[in-house]
Amino acid sequence: MIESVQKFKYKVILIMIFLGLWSNVEAQSFIGFLTENYSGVNSVIANPANSVDSRFKADINLGGFSVFGSNDYYNWNQLDALRQWEDYDMKRASRFSPKPNNSGEANIDVMGPSFMFNINSTNAVAIITRARTLVNANGINGQGLYAILESDEDFTFGQDDFNAFSQAWAEIGVSYAKVLINEKENFLKGGVTVKYLRGLGSVYAAGRNISIDYDADGSLHSDGGTTGSLTTSGLVAIGRSDDFESDDYEYKMPRANGLGLDIGVVYEWRPRYGDYKPRKVWPHRLMYKDHNKYKLKLGLSITDIRYINYRNGMKDIFDITNTNISEEVFENEDSVYDAINNVYTLINSSRGYRAILPTALHFNVDWNINHRFYLNFNADLSFTPKDKLSVSNITDLLTVTPRYESKWFSFYTPFSFMQYGGFQLGAGFRAGPLYVGSNSLFTNLINEKSTGVNIYAGLKIPIFHGPIE
Repeated sequence: MIESVQKFKYKVILIMIFLGLWSNVEAQSFIGFLTENYSGVNSVIANPANSVDSRFKADINLGGFSVFGSNDYYNWNQLDALRQWEDYDMKRASRFSPKPNNSGEANIDVMGPSFMFNINSTNAVAIITRARTLVNANGINGQGLYAILESDEDFTFGQDDFNAFSQAWAEIGVSYAKVLINEKENFLKGGVTVKYLRGLGSVYAAGRNISIDYDADGSLHSDGGTTGSLTTSGLVAIGRSDDFESDDYEYKMPRANGLGLDIGVVYEWRPRYGDYKPRKVWPHRLMYKDHNKYKLKLGLSITDIRYINYRNGMKDIFDITNTNISEEVFENEDSVYDAINNVYTLINSSRGYRAILPTALHFNVDWNINHRFYLNFNADLSFTPKDKLSVSNITDLLTVTPRYESKWFSFYTPFSFMQYGGFQLGAGFRAGPLYVGSNSLFTNLINEKSTGVNIYAGLKIPIFHGPIE
C-alpha cells in the first residue's frame, strides 16, 4: 500500500511539473560584463544607446551564451556536487524552503554573430542575433508540495492562484544610436533597437482555487483490492503552441512571429571636458576616441517591449471538480494531458494567443573612481505582471560591481541581490577576444544552500579606436 501511495504521489508531482508549477532554475544576461565600456555590441542588448561614442571603430561578437537560474524552493551544495560528481546524491543532499508562494525562473540566452560600427562620430548602428529561452513560475504552494512528498498515506493539497509560462524564440535586431547633446560637461546619447521575433515554441499553465484530496483506500481496484482515489476542485488553464502530447508529434516551426523594441538613453557628466577637445597633432588630429571622458555616467533603458503572436496556439480551460477518481484512471492514460482531458470537464477551448516578452526597466550608474577603476550600480526591474497568462518576467536584480578596466583586460566582482535567489557574489573578466563570468561563482563555492546559478562566456573581435584619427 505504501509503495502504491508513493507512486501516486509522484504522479501528482508529475502533473504539477507538466503544468509548470515550479522551476529549479532564473532573466538577465552577461552580468557584470555588460556594464563595462569594452563590452561593445553585447552592451547594446541592455541599452541601445551604448553603440555610439564607444571605444570601438567596430566590434564583432562571434558567439556567446549566458545561463541564469534561481528559485526560492529548492537549494543544494554545488561545490559538493562538483567534488563528488557521479556519487553525489542530489535527492538526499537537497534542501527545501517551502512557502505558501514559491517562485522561480530560468533563462538561457545565446548571442549569435553580431556587430556594431560607427557611421561617424555622432551616429552608430548595430546588428544583433540571439536565441532565448525563458521559464517563469509564480505563486506555487511549496508547503503543499513538500507535504505530499513527506506524507506516507493520505494527503490534502490546496493551491491558490498560480501561473507558469515558458517560451523560446529567436530574434534579429537592428539598432541605431545618435549623440543628442555634447555641450561642455553635458553629454547625452540615445538609441533604439527594432527586433524581428520568431517564436520557437511556448507553453503556459494557470490555476485558480485548486484543491486535491487523496484517500489511499478510497476505491475498489479491478483485481478486487483497493486503491487510492482522488477528489479535486478548481479551474486549470493550459496553453501551448502545438499539440506536444499527440502520439505522432514531430516538431515543426510554429506560425509565430512579432516585432520587439528596445529604447534607451545615456547621460555622461564630463567635468574635465576641456582636456578632451580635439586638437591638431601634425599631420593628424587628436580626437581622444579611445578615452572614457566621464566622471559619472547614467543609463536608462526599457527592453523587450511587445509580444510574439502564436496564431495556431491552443488554449484550454478545465473545470477539475470531480470526486472519487480512481488512481487506476491516471495510471491507464498515455500522457498527463490525456489524463486531464479525459477525467475533467473542458469548459472552453480556443485558438491563438500572444506570448508577451519580458519587458524590463534597466537603470545604470557608473562612477569613474580613478583612471581605470570604476564602481557600477545596476538595477533590472520587471515591467510585466506576474499574475497574467502567457507573460514572461525577468527576475528583479540589484547589482553593485567594482571593476578594473583597460583596453585589453578587465576584471570585475558583481555583488548582487536577486529576487528568489538572495545575495550572490561573483566574478568575471575580459581578456582580448574572450569574456567569461558568473555573478554567483563565489556564492556557489562557499554557500551550502545555493539557490541561484549563473555562468556566461563568449568570443569577439574588437576593433578599437586609436587616439589619432
